[in-house]
Amino acid sequence: MKRSMAVPMTWMTLVYIFLYLPIVVLVVYSFNDSRMVTLWGGWTLKWYGAVVHDHEVISGLMLSLKVALATATTSVVLGTLAAFALTRYRRFRGKGLLNFMINIPLVMPTVVIALALLLFFVTVQKAIGFPQKGFFTIFIGHTVMAISYATVVVQSRLKEMDQSIEEAAMDLGARPFQVFMLVTLPSISQALASAWLLAFSLSLDEVVISAFLSGPGSTTLPVVIFSRARLGLSPTINVVGAITVYLVIVAVAISSVLMARRERLRAKESADAYRQQMDFHPAIHAGDTGTVLS
Repeated sequence: MKRSMAVPMTWMTLVYIFLYLPIVVLVVYSFNDSRMVTLWGGWTLKWYGAVVHDHEVISGLMLSLKVALATATTSVVLGTLAAFALTRYRRFRGKGLLNFMINIPLVMPTVVIALALLLFFVTVQKAIGFPQKGFFTIFIGHTVMAISYATVVVQSRLKEMDQSIEEAAMDLGARPFQVFMLVTLPSISQALASAWLLAFSLSLDEVVISAFLSGPGSTTLPVVIFSRARLGLSPTINVVGAITVYLVIVAVAISSVLMARRERLRAKESADAYRQQMDFHPAIHAGDTGTVLS
């Protein structure tokens, strides 16, 4: 038994090392005192101070965070509505087209999506003078990509959800909107959080769409890093990557704590409801008392 478990455990360890060792090396080298990215020269924090005064990097980071926050929130809202429509309504006009449009960004190359959006925005801008390339165009491009992933995550959770809970709420007099807000959304809260984090990560990491749709003074952080990497990496790039890792770790930790707290609260509410039911119906708690009395 131990020998049979050794192989998968060893394989899993190697996979985790392959995935996370580059991130650990990046964080360690963000404290490197040498100007050479690959040459260790001791520990220092001077590059973190240098990044604070790098206006291009700070501007790119702030723009990337704004776009990622807007993209993740919008993608989860629209993706949840699309997933609910595809899951709860068996037939409606345009369902096949909606499902087709949702799946297109998942299989289409990103460069094709970026080029199509660029041509669309240029055409619209020439016709009505709006929009100018910048935050809005990048946000729309990232949302077009991320909404498909959010829809797939939420849709998979809705398919596994027990619909009898919603039917029971409607039998008790709740309206469809109340059922959706009070029953459905709390039940899929973990899927919503996962979809939000996935959309946030995809937006924060996107290079191709950002490069096509960014304008003067509106360059995202991945585009800044990519443009500098072609000229040779500097230690400040390691610091930027490390800061991004810190932000992601904090976001995942906060999300995990909130989901765990919500699960504990839900379990406590279920236990309290069961206890109240037992107090209200003591015969259920005592067993088949009616049979004994008869």
